[in-house]
Amino acid sequence: MNFDLLISFMIATSVLALSPGPDNIYVLMQGVVNGKTYGLATVAGLIAGCLVHTTLVAFGVSAIIKESDTLFFIIKLLGALYLLFLAFKVYKSSAELSLNSDNIPKKSLLQLFKQGFIMNVLNPKVSIFFLAFFPGFLFSDTLSTVVQFYSLGFLFMFVSGIIFSVIAVLAGSISEYIKQNNKIGLYLKWLQIIVFVGIAILIFTSKK
Repeated sequence: MNFDLLISFMIATSVLALSPGPDNIYVLMQGVVNGKTYGLATVAGLIAGCLVHTTLVAFGVSAIIKESDTLFFIIKLLGALYLLFLAFKVYKSSAELSLNSDNIPKKSLLQLFKQGFIMNVLNPKVSIFFLAFFPGFLFSDTLSTVVQFYSLGFLFMFVSGIIFSVIAVLAGSISEYIKQNNKIGLYLKWLQIIVFVGIAILIFTSKK
């Protein structure tokens, strides 16, 4: 079992969870506007949705790996290209973080959980990202690929859940810090680019 690979996976997941995106910005604004409990309800829904994507990727990619070395190589190649495309999109995007709390309606905890869950499950980009991200971090020669994909999925949910929860709890302080430090968006932008490119290289050079 390659624990170094698992540690690398957790570090990459941490950076991606911290990088500005629709999910953590939504959690942040729920925490700012409605309070930390409502932010945490949103986090719970988002993280629960990841289990659906993990299941789809675990069984789908595992079948492909068993079926053909060529198909697995194609999956790796497309995954690496997709991550490089994401890096390019981040590079072309603005580094400015826009925190607009207007028009955020008050909802119940259950409504926020459901909304977070549905936001995640109905976003095909999450499955595509998992499909691109996970194969490069298969960490064992003895465990089945299904078990490994689920292990990576739960690790992803655990690390992202902790970071998103911290964002929800400290939403007020974080939003004030972002407003007072204009360069934080630029730092996170380049950190995200480096991680995407690094993972793309790792995936393309990984072995079955």
